[in-house]
Amino acid sequence: MLSVVGGTPAAHAAAKDAPNIIIIMADDLGWNDVGYHGSDIATPHLDRLAAEGAQLTRFYVNSVCSPTRASLLTGLSSVRLGITSPMPKITPTGLPLVLDTLPEYLRQLNYQTHLVGKWHLGVKRPYQPNQRGFDSFYGNLSGAVGYYDHVHGGHYDWQRDGKTVRETGYATHLQADEAVRILRAHDAEQPLFMFLSLAAPHLPNEAPQAAIDAYAYIEDKRRRIHAAMVSEMDTAIGRVLRELDAQGITENTLVWFMSDNGGLTDYRSMPAPFYRIVDTAKWIFGDNIPIRFIEFMRTNTEDGGSDNTPLKGAKGAITEGGIRVPAIISWPGSVQSGKFETRFSIVDVLPTLLDIAGDKTLGSQPVDGQSYWPALSGAADMPHAPFITEAFNGTIALFHEDWKMIITANGDTALYNIQADPTESVNLAAMHGDVIALMRARLMALPKGKNLAVPLWKVAIDPDEFGGEEREPPLAELYD
Repeated sequence: MLSVVGGTPAAHAAAKDAPNIIIIMADDLGWNDVGYHGSDIATPHLDRLAAEGAQLTRFYVNSVCSPTRASLLTGLSSVRLGITSPMPKITPTGLPLVLDTLPEYLRQLNYQTHLVGKWHLGVKRPYQPNQRGFDSFYGNLSGAVGYYDHVHGGHYDWQRDGKTVRETGYATHLQADEAVRILRAHDAEQPLFMFLSLAAPHLPNEAPQAAIDAYAYIEDKRRRIHAAMVSEMDTAIGRVLRELDAQGITENTLVWFMSDNGGLTDYRSMPAPFYRIVDTAKWIFGDNIPIRFIEFMRTNTEDGGSDNTPLKGAKGAITEGGIRVPAIISWPGSVQSGKFETRFSIVDVLPTLLDIAGDKTLGSQPVDGQSYWPALSGAADMPHAPFITEAFNGTIALFHEDWKMIITANGDTALYNIQADPTESVNLAAMHGDVIALMRARLMALPKGKNLAVPLWKVAIDPDEFGGEEREPPLAELYD
């Protein structure tokens, strides 16, 4: 499962001169939230990207936000990193400082590096984006803010390069504005790397009224607002694609779209004790729960409007609906269009991009992924790579060849032929003890880092509410 950053010389030779690279990450987008998967939500710009590029039909991430971002930037599994749950604003650390990151590698290859949007890998100064390889940062340090008030847990959290900026407007629109501004100001003599880490369609459920009205035929209010948020996200992506066309750089720009995890539904994918507490509080208080932490849990178990059909589960779970997400790579003339059916995961992104960027020398930091550039370019077929992920309730999933094994925190085991049974309908554990034994041995051999999760009781004292009253200093000003 371990490889070294950078691909083979032959793979490097296959790539064009270093392209611009844009990663666009949606937040909590479900499998059936995109038009090209047959959704009731219109996503014409993503549909265009899917038609022109490679649809990664078996692309896997972690089940929640911070772990996926950490794996993206390091090429390491969330289990090895010890980052298996969201990082609340009270987290004393962040993405470990001893690790090199994708933008740091790309800067050494003469790339200009930019982060627009959500960070969620540490709020204290040494862990902030400008200290982790990004030449510029515009957005929020925390996991989510109100779309209009830009507040997180009582703190205003909208900033540029570590300094608070008071902006007026819808978060997704502001992020698109910044992405276009960067493209227009970019020095064409250098390749560009932009990580456009979008707010949408993460909670809170907020969107322009006109966008909501366009989905008046959707009866469920949560789904109706969610659809509007996805549409605004798609429009933002369309603005970026149009700017690439306007500048004539589409063919020299690799665009990689993905979601950070599966969509949030009312499936209640959080561990049972969480939503049982919510049920008890609702029985006592009704729908208006005065206890901040319990209300925070309620929104995360009941307010989701996503759809992961036909996959099982949702955000927070390591069933397919929580970790298999819409993903597309588009690079006209270089990446073959069509459906890419090989399993591909978040830990493979860093080595693949460094391979494409022409990295022949960086290799001091081992990674858990591998470069898929030979397969994406049509130069060679590649087998499924192993992948491990852990939910924040201690459940672990391991993929090997066509198999997926799930082990819960109390030791219960399930086994699926995930190639033949993507809906996880038939548990084959009782019939394939030999496979279970092999995969358990592989699991035991994998490195596991110290868990960096903040104790839940600390989060309960100061929960990460999305939007609301600004009652504390701005996050940026806490660490000046």
